[in-house]
Amino acid sequence: MGISGYQGNTTDMYNAACSWALTKEVDSAFVHLLRIAERGEYTNYNHITTDSDLSILHSDKRWDQVLALVKANKEKAEINFDKPVVALLDTIYQDDQGPRRQINEVIKKYGRDSDELKQHWKKIATKDSINLIKVEKILDERGWLSKDMIGNRGNTTLFMVIQHSDLEVQEKYLPMIKEAVKKGNLRPSSLALLEDRIAIRKGNKQIYGSQIGRDAETGTYYIYPLQDPDHIDKRRAEVGLGPLQDYVSRWDITWDINLYKQQLPDLEKKLKK
Repeated sequence: MGISGYQGNTTDMYNAACSWALTKEVDSAFVHLLRIAERGEYTNYNHITTDSDLSILHSDKRWDQVLALVKANKEKAEINFDKPVVALLDTIYQDDQGPRRQINEVIKKYGRDSDELKQHWKKIATKDSINLIKVEKILDERGWLSKDMIGNRGNTTLFMVIQHSDLEVQEKYLPMIKEAVKKGNLRPSSLALLEDRIAIRKGNKQIYGSQIGRDAETGTYYIYPLQDPDHIDKRRAEVGLGPLQDYVSRWDITWDINLYKQQLPDLEKKLKK
């Protein structure tokens, strides 16, 4: 199918535009960008203006046209925003993600079993408990706010704070999160991660393979027990997650289904101890 007939989703088309721009196919890049901008679907003005993949397009007169459309889309999308709540959630997002982004640096500098890492996790736990008080106040007083009111990032922030809380809190807000997914305010993949985390914490098998453990003795990583490993990638695809191998490779795990099924009884025994 030619470019003009391509009807992908906004993210796919934006990524395609980046790929065309990186190969210096400027016209093809603009076809994709103008389509998502004109359809009113692309609103991330902050990202598009700073994305180095697209820098070759900046000197083209069509670039200003794209930016003007994206800016208008952003303003239209944010017209009903609850600005004070958006600002509060933005701070919470930074407090949640900032220290977590530093974890690898701390590990690299001091080691995985260092006091410095333990202290860093304590800092994260303190921030998490403060964030949870703020988020519970929003959820208990106003329910799960829609994308029209707090945007995608606001919704992601609400979810992350619940995802990083204890089991009791996760179970309390699970019905609200399911409803948010139904209404299109939150991605199904977010709910999948939470369902996995709850399952593992309750000693059950996970559904989507998102929960990874580390063996304290050997230092190697493993995939927590899975329901029906044979159809894992089908289930992941249904909620918008990529193949399991792509996901677990970041922990140097090779997904070998037969070996996993063979080792699963031993892993379950070990975890029960």
